[in-house]
Formats: sequence, C-alpha cells, structure tokens
Amino acid sequence: MTSRERVALALQHQEADRIPLDLGASAVTGMQVDTVYALRQALGLDQPGTPVKVVEPYQMLGEIGSDLRESLGVDVVGLGKLANMFGFRNEGWKPWTTFAGTPVLVPEGFNTEPDSNGDILMYPEGDKSVPPSGRLPKGGFYFDSVPRQDPIDDANLNVEDNLEEFGPISDADLDYLKIEAERLYTQTDKAILANFGGTAFGDIALVPGPWMKHPRGIRDVEEWYVSTALRRDYVFNIFERQCEIGLSNLERIHQIVGSKVVAAFVTGTDFGSQHGPFISPKAYRDLYKPFHLQVNNWIHQHTTWKSFIHSCGSVRALLPDFVEAGFDIINPVQCSAAGMAPCGLKQEFGARLTFWGGGVDTQHTLPFGTPDEVRKEVCERLKAFGPGGGFVFNTIHNVQARVPVANVLAMYDTLRECGKYPLN
Repeated sequence: MTSRERVALALQHQEADRIPLDLGASAVTGMQVDTVYALRQALGLDQPGTPVKVVEPYQMLGEIGSDLRESLGVDVVGLGKLANMFGFRNEGWKPWTTFAGTPVLVPEGFNTEPDSNGDILMYPEGDKSVPPSGRLPKGGFYFDSVPRQDPIDDANLNVEDNLEEFGPISDADLDYLKIEAERLYTQTDKAILANFGGTAFGDIALVPGPWMKHPRGIRDVEEWYVSTALRRDYVFNIFERQCEIGLSNLERIHQIVGSKVVAAFVTGTDFGSQHGPFISPKAYRDLYKPFHLQVNNWIHQHTTWKSFIHSCGSVRALLPDFVEAGFDIINPVQCSAAGMAPCGLKQEFGARLTFWGGGVDTQHTLPFGTPDEVRKEVCERLKAFGPGGGFVFNTIHNVQARVPVANVLAMYDTLRECGKYPLN
C-alpha cells in the first residue's frame, strides 16, 4: 500500500495495512533541529558534523529529508508558500551553529545580531535596518516574538492595519505551489498536507507579525487577547474581511493544486490550556465558529480536501463545536491535558474526527521517560486511537530539543512493530 493510499483510508475512518505516520509535514508536526541531527547520526544517515537545514527558523525545526522519511516510514509531506515565519525564503544556505553546538544550515536571510545579554536577535525579511522581530534566548532552542506594539488609540483604530498581511495571493506563490504540488504528487507516493495560510483567525503566533517590518494595529499578545473581549466588534470585522480574502485565495489555489492535496491546514489558533479551554464555548461560537464554518463549508463543497485544525491544550469542551464547524482532523491531541484521555476521545469523537497526533506525550514521557516508558505509552496510544482508522501517528506537537535519541528511536521502533493492522 502506498503512503497516499494509507493516509486516505485513515481519513475515511478505515483501517489500512498500518497506522500512517507524519513527521515534518507542518510547522506543528516536526522536530527541533538539534534532535533531527542526533536522530540522523543514530540512524547512520550522515557522517558526524554533517549539518542539517533549518527549514522553519521561528521554532528552529530541522529538515526531514527524503532519506529520513524512508528510514522511518513517514507517509506525509508538506506543501506551503515560499517565505517562512520571518519573511525570507528557504534558499541560499549558509552555515550556523545552535546553542547546543549542532552544525546547521540556515537561509541567507537568517541575519542575526547578538544582544548584550547573549540573546540572539532576528530581523523581519533579514533586514537589520528595522527593529528585530524575534529573540532566541541565550542557551535556548527557538525564537520568541519581540513585541512591536505602537500606542493604541481606540478612537482611531483601523481594521485595515490588522489586515495588511492578508491580501490576494501572489503570482509567485501560485506558481510555486503549482510546481511543488506537481513534484510532490508525481515524484513521491506521500500524502500532501497543505499549509496555504490566511485562514488562521487569531492565531497568536501570527498576530505579532514576525515577518513584517512595521506591523500596525493590535500586535501585542496580551493586548490582542484582551481585545477579543473589549474590542470584540473590531476583531470580528478583521476576521470578516480576512475570511473574504482567504476564500478568494483558496479558490485560486484550488485551481492550481486540485485534488493533489489530501488535507488543508486551516487554523493553528490555540484555544486550550493545561486545565481547560481559555475561552468558553459561547465565546468560540460567537467570534470564531462563523468563520471556521465558512472556510470549511467552502472546502467541502468545492474540493476533496479534509480540513485540519491545530489547537493545543484541553479542548474537550470545544470538540462538539469543532465538529459542527466542519473540521475533519484535530491536532495535536494533547492527551495530558484535562479531559483529553485517549479512549474517551476516540469513543465519543472517533467516528467524526481523525486524530492527527497524540502518539506520545512530548512534555513528560518522550523527553524525561525511559525507552521502556516511551514504548508502553506508544503502544497504549496505538490501541486507543488506531482501531477503525481515523488516526495519523504524530507526537503531541513538535519533538523538542534535548530529547534522548534512544527515546526517539523507541517511539518509531514501537510504531513499526505495533502499528500494523489488525492491532493486537
């Protein structure tokens, strides 16, 4: 069975030959570059000192090359636009070294400057003539956004200021998506997960605009969250216009990529904390659900794609609304959060949602457990989520730095040994 067939069956809630695997097809299903380097070394794919490309500099995610995909049995590849989170393209590679001492290659636009305290500052589009938009803390593993919030004048707030990053998709991006979709479809047998952007209403990683030189509007994280309540109409108007633009772009994109894509990453807006949602179901229905419905209805009426939502934390109370909003896939399935027990989720929502993630706890078990504890938990998750299809194996969000490589190997070895249908 090909990877594409395997994933298609899982999304149809049918059992294939084995549970499909994703690693690196999105910015929330990848692996931090230090860990990618260690894994490649452990698998004998590289000589010591061979650098790994940083393909997503905001989270410092490493490239999951075709050789690593084949070695692990990965079934999914990602399709996205040309520019990354800091606004420059992944091209013109140059050497760099992480705080952990890992040799890596970064894009030519990866232009940084050390701060006086040893932090590393990153600049939008690699332009050091403007204020930095990212900060890698000394000894850290990924960047934080630097707040660049101008004073807010409520009497003169302009919706257009928070829409400047949303506009008609460029011809260059359309040309790239067409060529890349064709390449991935014809030169691999992998399922294609697309991240076209533009439909993540209120995704807090995007609100500060780390790729923008001079972001306007409401751009501070705390101020944005406050605004969803205190300036609700302003935010609603942003979403309304963003949705119009997003739907127009999806129509143009669909004309280019057609049915080559199996699923589209619609939104990465997080609604959950460790202990429960941080907004009420009523607030979700009032501010977000109308636009999720519009996007998902368009996808289901005009394409063969499945709709993918990423929302961390305890979102059990919101899952009925996610289903009603038309989402087909939920990620990252944070089973350690309140109310997110695997068997209960599968029993209640397994016929309507595909669980893309949940394979192992990345906060505790994978980084701090033993290989045996990793194996035990992976087996439990396979048995909980796997029956009847509707499960694509991935960790809960990205595999982080400093995870023992023995634990990473134990995870993938266990999937290979225990992830075949029929599950024992």
